[in-house]
Amino acid sequence: MVRQCGGATVRSHWRRLRPALAAFLLLVLGLPLVAAGQFRRQSRQATPTVDYNSHFAFTRIRYNAGGGLARGFRGGGDGWSHDYPTADKNFSAIVDYISNVRVRLDGTNILDLDDPRVFENPIIYMSEPGFWTTNPEEAGDLRAFLLKGGFIMFDDFEGDAMWRNMVAQMKVALPDHYFIPLTVEHPIFHSFFNIQNLEIPHPMMRGIPPGFFGMFEKNDPRLRMMAVANYNNDIGDYWEWSAEGLYGSDPTNDAYRLGVNYIVYAMTH
Repeated sequence: MVRQCGGATVRSHWRRLRPALAAFLLLVLGLPLVAAGQFRRQSRQATPTVDYNSHFAFTRIRYNAGGGLARGFRGGGDGWSHDYPTADKNFSAIVDYISNVRVRLDGTNILDLDDPRVFENPIIYMSEPGFWTTNPEEAGDLRAFLLKGGFIMFDDFEGDAMWRNMVAQMKVALPDHYFIPLTVEHPIFHSFFNIQNLEIPHPMMRGIPPGFFGMFEKNDPRLRMMAVANYNNDIGDYWEWSAEGLYGSDPTNDAYRLGVNYIVYAMTH
């Protein structure tokens, strides 16, 4: 498959995913897999940005950058680095393990929205968009990226104020688009795993109802989804702490299933 993103060609040489392996992994994903030594806790030292070679590389978006990683995960402008790098590496390992997707396991990406290398990566991830601010140049690049085939995941934010901020920043990039609530019937939840419900709770704030929202081409849910928002949730935190089993195997498995489905959907639509 060849996808055009912002003037640069992104070649996706994904091999066919294997449903039989996926079914098997449902039995072993989580604590048994971790006990087998699949994951290790990672230091918060930055991993290298990897050179483009057509393989999937987890790409995290940096914003309001002050030079360096977050010193606290509620660090405002440093919220982009929450769960880094362990979540990024653990999730990449799962995608590699469960599928024939060619995955970069030697590093992940941290990129600013106005970095042209964003267009080499058709899927990007942003943590804590409740603290995100953008500018016209970055917003223009994000608009070009999304309209030419890119996909962005928003994760780890909760409450009305954070929601309003994320929506306001997206309005700078795509003023004519808006988020639409998603139901479990949408194809994104069935692109690889057959997800039966969206009752995946926030790992640290149980009791607030999670919500999933999509932004679509021409605001038409029948067309390609360009952005997904995990509202009142923190899927990346499940990925980060899966080695310790901190939040339990069932919701952690669900968080991985959700992420894998996002990747498969984004690469096939």
